Amino acid sequence: MSSHSESPYDVVVVGAGLAGLTAARELADAGRRVLVLEAAPRVGGKLHLAEVAGVTVDVGAEAMLARRPEGLTLAAAVALPVEDVATASSRLWTRGALRPLPRGVMGAPVDLAQLTESGVLSDAGLVRAAQEAERGVWQLDPQEDRSVGDVVDERFGPEVTDRIVEPLLGGVYAGHARELSIRACVPQLLDLLGTGPLLGRELPSTPGPVFAGIVGGVGRLPLALADDERIEIRTGATVRELRRTPEGFALTVGATRAPEGVCAPRVVLATPAPPTARLLTDVAPATARALAEIEYASMAVVTLAFRAGDLPDLPGSGLLVPPVDGRRIKAATFSFAKWDWVRRAGDAAAQPVRLLRASIGRHREERALQVDDAELVAAVRGDLAEAVGLAAAPVDTHVQRWGGGLPQYAVGHRDRVARVRAGIEGVPGLGLCGAAYDGVGIPAVIASARAAAARVLPAGG
Repeated sequence: MSSHSESPYDVVVVGAGLAGLTAARELADAGRRVLVLEAAPRVGGKLHLAEVAGVTVDVGAEAMLARRPEGLTLAAAVALPVEDVATASSRLWTRGALRPLPRGVMGAPVDLAQLTESGVLSDAGLVRAAQEAERGVWQLDPQEDRSVGDVVDERFGPEVTDRIVEPLLGGVYAGHARELSIRACVPQLLDLLGTGPLLGRELPSTPGPVFAGIVGGVGRLPLALADDERIEIRTGATVRELRRTPEGFALTVGATRAPEGVCAPRVVLATPAPPTARLLTDVAPATARALAEIEYASMAVVTLAFRAGDLPDLPGSGLLVPPVDGRRIKAATFSFAKWDWVRRAGDAAAQPVRLLRASIGRHREERALQVDDAELVAAVRGDLAEAVGLAAAPVDTHVQRWGGGLPQYAVGHRDRVARVRAGIEGVPGLGLCGAAYDGVGIPAVIASARAAAARVLPAGG
């Protein structure tokens, strides 16, 4: 195995997803020589583009929170045009009909009249939910955590959890409301309940759209970051071992039959929790144990392209599906309606098309994905036919599987992350970043990467 006693690199970043590439850019901006090692044959991680019916669209994450600045500022820094959501009006497909999504905080409602009119809840469910307006302040002990579903069950009743909170959380985490941490996933709900009932509350209005995208797809963002001559990137380069050395770190890279040694004084691990845990088994055992507790959900994104004239009138920008209703899909996005750039690209295709997508799969429900692509497409078409009367045959389809794609912020997640960070306190030159820590959205991942880069830079930059 070859090695370098004196490394040509100041920092090695493991992982070329959004987190790793953002960290690499930060380090290059600070004048550091950076090598990025990526096990996959491409960069980008969960941000990925594919061509469907001649139109290039996102087949991973497609939007970023516009009320945090990190995604917007990074897109501007790499000269990518940002576009606001054109139509942001999702329906709930529940109890046999498409129903308006009641206004609230991650599904916890604030307007009883609107909730009643939506028809989402049964009469008994409405009576139970209405009792929230008479309840007092609800606070957790500072050392305690609870699941989002447990809290909503207690305040509003289980129907609100099952039919409103579950589909919203499922869209973000592909998880289950009664397992996901309220402190990690919806801390704003906890803050509001700490001052009194939620029903009847006038929520502060924030100007501007909630979400934004990038013209051509947010999958362009990691590609633009990777197009930086200051950063060396190797794909197909699996890091199998990480060891501390007197000079910093030694990494074993590549095939087991022909491993390569790479050394650097500093390392940033921008990989999901399971491979990060394996790499840290000897370097930071307490951190490795805490990371190994973080579970991941698998899912699939099915994209369909239809002739422009074949679609019925579709309501809003998409639909969300509560798992209690027993459908195969958990959500669908009418991409051509949600994003003007997708509509424009579809209009410009050789044969004008309209694109939409649906997602299938939740935490520990991998069996739903253990079928071939054709069956997933058929499942999506069957559900959409029933939900919105979409009977036409698509002119093209694409199935993107995300095995172990979304970290689960289970109850106790913030304490778990605190243990992760405490475990590397005594390991100078080591940074960790990605979706496993402080948020799964694009802005949170960027912030995580910047913090990791700052940690490994020596005092004074």
